[in-house]
Amino acid sequence: MMSKKYSMENIRKLGIIAVAMLLISSCVGKKATTDTFERHLVFPEWMSLEGKVEMASRLVPTPQQLAWQQLELTAFIHFGINTYTDREWGDGTEEPALFNPVGLDTDQWCRELSDAGFKLVILTAKHHDGFCLWQTKTTEHSVASSPWRDGKGDVVADLAQSCHKYGLKLGLYLSPWDRNHPTYGEGDAYNQVYLEQLRELLTNYGEVDEVWFDGANGEGPNGKYQEYDWDAVISLISELQPNAITAIMGRDVRWVGNERGLGRETEWSATVLPPGSLPHAKKIEETLSINAVSQDLGSRAMLEHATELFWYPSEVDVSIRPGWFYHDNEYPKSLEELAHIYFNSIGMNSSLLLNIPPNREGLLDDKDVARIREFGQFVRDFNALNAVVDFKPRDLEAGDYAEIVLDQERQISAVVLQEDIARGQRVERFEIEALVGHDWVKVGEGTTIGYKRIILSGAPLRASKLRLKLMESRGTAYISNVSAHLVPDVTSTVDASQVTLAAKDGWMTIGDKSLAIDLGNPLMINGFVYTPSGRGAQVMTHFELSASTDGKDWEPLESGEFGNIVNNPIPQYRKLREPREIRFVRLVGTNQEGLDIVATVDEFDIF
Repeated sequence: MMSKKYSMENIRKLGIIAVAMLLISSCVGKKATTDTFERHLVFPEWMSLEGKVEMASRLVPTPQQLAWQQLELTAFIHFGINTYTDREWGDGTEEPALFNPVGLDTDQWCRELSDAGFKLVILTAKHHDGFCLWQTKTTEHSVASSPWRDGKGDVVADLAQSCHKYGLKLGLYLSPWDRNHPTYGEGDAYNQVYLEQLRELLTNYGEVDEVWFDGANGEGPNGKYQEYDWDAVISLISELQPNAITAIMGRDVRWVGNERGLGRETEWSATVLPPGSLPHAKKIEETLSINAVSQDLGSRAMLEHATELFWYPSEVDVSIRPGWFYHDNEYPKSLEELAHIYFNSIGMNSSLLLNIPPNREGLLDDKDVARIREFGQFVRDFNALNAVVDFKPRDLEAGDYAEIVLDQERQISAVVLQEDIARGQRVERFEIEALVGHDWVKVGEGTTIGYKRIILSGAPLRASKLRLKLMESRGTAYISNVSAHLVPDVTSTVDASQVTLAAKDGWMTIGDKSLAIDLGNPLMINGFVYTPSGRGAQVMTHFELSASTDGKDWEPLESGEFGNIVNNPIPQYRKLREPREIRFVRLVGTNQEGLDIVATVDEFDIF
């Protein structure tokens, strides 16, 4: 008779465990090492939540995905026939003769972008209108039919040479939606055209580091519908440019879910959301009730019902102007807005893809150049002001904390945290404290860290130490970096001490869905001030100021974002581009969630 130690029941259990380990090894995608799963894994059907969490902790990026994340800043270049028609979406009927960038200078693009700290440039080689910026054999709707350089010009070739000259990586956007090509909507016929266009771009211009394509198919219910052959697209890219990252409808990088420059508070790179080009992607999304804009894409609650997990990091795409293509009547975002975007993209475990559209001459506009120079300097200054010296990577377990000594007692207003994502993304919840005098003061808290997380303290603190407390984690967390910074001042250049606020005698509010005011008499206005009285969701973060002569028809004057106002709710001074005589003025806006906020008269002043 067998002892309890070697009973048949225990042998049966050991056998099940052995089979389970074999299943785990065989049911995942490519394994990076014997300990990790690279890019993708499949959970065994019988696996418990604890087992899934453990497996999830060992999902890691490919070397290409890791290198892409470390770039942080990528420039998008929306340029094409829309630049000359003043549209955002062309319809494919545009005359190629409109395209004539007589001053095209891709060296200027790359020189300015490189100086500002961008590492990669993605060009719209073809947008939805179907107009191709290279010498293609697939259509006459291209630069070959334009007067530019007598039909011999090639924007892709120029940019490829300039990227090489200035040490930038090259990316190309090729819209699958084509509103010009006659085969669009005819299934395989158009797919072959698209593959040929892709083949031209990936074989004639040297190394291509990223291929970017959305799933646009916007003809509408009564228009053409095209079933894209994504497997063939991915296969061709793998064949011709095996080191290239494929984004959005690709397999390596996903869309964050908005075009406002905002990442998620909880951003998992190890996510249950599948790449949209996978044949079974829709089934997974329906089963888990998720999509690209869902806020929870990787929590334990999601893992419990998931059958697969993907290393699929997010990219925040946003334009420096309101539109994606150049328009004369638009202006770039303020430095304050760009700083806010930086902290809410790169600072939220995402990469930033910032669009800077060339003008009709083929140059980056002077106003945009000035702004990206300021932005580049802001990023350099922020990262240079590090109060932590020689941080040594730490391994932490849930419940542990690490103390980090600053080089001296310093003022700080931001803490940067990084995980060694080459070993997985594991942190689920953390807190940051600072030693201020003799007291530990809570600076902030968060859920995920990932590649990089930036915690803003709001008002600066004079601290001598930091304490990172790991509250929850998927096993051992590998903290690769902790740094402390003082955020450079990016507030309005208006000198508040030199501003005289207008008296509010005789002001009368009109309407109740926004703050609209009859000033009583026409006044010459230089700008306005918004001073939030509430906190959090009650604070206006995005605004539009309008004027009217009769209180009925309104003319927009200024619009934008109050950067970092939620964390630092101080008076926001905004100067008009030029003084205006105004009788009726209106301020409308939203909070950080996009919900309408109606300011009060007490919160609003003019000068």
